[in-house]
Amino acid sequence: MSVAGRLAAVRSTLPEGVTLVAVSKFHPVEALREAYDAGQRIFAESRVQELLPKTQAMPADVCWHFIGHLQRNKAKMVVGCADLIESVDSLALLALIDRLAAERGIVQRVLLEAHVAAEEAKSGFDPAELLGWFAGGGYRELRATHICGIMGMATNTDDAARIDADFAALATLLRDIHAAAPDLRGCDILSMGMSHDYPAAIAHGATHVRVGTAIFGERQ
Repeated sequence: MSVAGRLAAVRSTLPEGVTLVAVSKFHPVEALREAYDAGQRIFAESRVQELLPKTQAMPADVCWHFIGHLQRNKAKMVVGCADLIESVDSLALLALIDRLAAERGIVQRVLLEAHVAAEEAKSGFDPAELLGWFAGGGYRELRATHICGIMGMATNTDDAARIDADFAALATLLRDIHAAAPDLRGCDILSMGMSHDYPAAIAHGATHVRVGTAIFGERQ
């Protein structure tokens, strides 16, 4: 099946109000172009060295998400280039992004990555730590960063109950953040779910799903 055909198949499974983020990492610009021509406008990359040339090669109305681990020494290349940095996983990185955005006179949109999976390898904030930061009003110190919500991944397993529990934990965390920070505005994105588990993520309230393989096929 073509990229356009797979994209249409995925879209047919999405309820109204769920945003599809096409994860285009490791795929050539030609494949992105096919998805673009079929109407897709939001793409995600996980490596700076892929993001930058693709932003130059694709039309200006594409919305770029950065979803990979962002090293601090590369943050300056992503701030202002990505419309949404989904993978902010530490307060140090958040502070750096805020400073860089302020220096450039822009507002950088970000998601804070929460770690709920039963795997040490996945990065992200401990949910209790993140909730405590919001309760303490740490977000009020930001000058040029808009926290748009949270992002997370479920455990890489075939255990449906574990996957459900992870997505439920992320949804609960976002609700708890709203309760702990009642003056917080525009923090409503819940980005979770990938090609193999996005239907479960949607069932638990995902607003954005990050789908790559189901659209573009196996990585090249």
